[in-house]
Amino acid sequence: MTLEISPAARDALASWLEASRALRAASENTLTAYRADVLDFILFLTAHHAEPQGLAPLARVTTTDMRAWMAHLRGGGAAPRSMARKLSAVKSFYRWLSEREGFEPTAVLSARAPKFQKKLPRPLSEDAARAMIDTVGMQSTDGWIGARDAAVITLLYGCGLRISEALGLTGADLPIGASLRILGKGRKERIVPVLPIARRAVDTYLRLCPHEPAPEAPLFRGVRGGPLNPRLIQKVTEKARAQLGLPASATPHAMRHSFATHLLSAGGDLRAIQELLGHASLSTTQAYTAVDQVQLMRVYEATHPKAG
Repeated sequence: MTLEISPAARDALASWLEASRALRAASENTLTAYRADVLDFILFLTAHHAEPQGLAPLARVTTTDMRAWMAHLRGGGAAPRSMARKLSAVKSFYRWLSEREGFEPTAVLSARAPKFQKKLPRPLSEDAARAMIDTVGMQSTDGWIGARDAAVITLLYGCGLRISEALGLTGADLPIGASLRILGKGRKERIVPVLPIARRAVDTYLRLCPHEPAPEAPLFRGVRGGPLNPRLIQKVTEKARAQLGLPASATPHAMRHSFATHLLSAGGDLRAIQELLGHASLSTTQAYTAVDQVQLMRVYEATHPKAG
């Protein structure tokens, strides 16, 4: 039997996604995941109660329903981290729906996510990060492509950019000076300093690139001149780490981890690093930098006004 959700539930889901796009500046990938998670929940309720779930039935969801759903996910092999993500999406939807429809969402909002061990990022050593940049630059027999890939990886490590942020740069960002204005997650803007080595890497790429930079065009181009696919950077990084004998955790995103960790290890201020990374929460930065408590205490004792 093919399960379907009611038109009212479908319209509510679409309206919530649109609100998330407009008010929370959620990315398309996030919205796609939200839609799938909430749709799966509504379809579960449809099967569980053997009837379509309109707005009134959705408002009557009980604690027993929530426990049944979590047991269903667990029985289907969902990992604790995946279950927690799905529950977070459902709770977000119910907060919005309960305000719009005027019902009490306690049964949903009080549901507890399963505990799971958060994976700490694994940064590269300073030597490994430098070797990664050098090796990536030598992967292609076409000089301008090697220079392009090395420039991207250098921006990830030298400026702490996300790969989407580096590939989102356009000709309008040229010439790259002492700093860059970056539009990150949630359309949050930040200013990041650009090291001379990163500027030189970009300049070398531009000098060799056969595609003329234009203000509205992407800075980093594919072979045919279109936007560079992030998968190509991931593939060239995979090849480089195999040559260098680095673990599978040595990804493009690990270069951003390494940027934060190496700054903190050198005595950088945690709050300043948070701003450079574009993190909304300081606790995110603490986990991101993957340093031990000894180093955190060293920073705390050096910067807290009452630590002396």
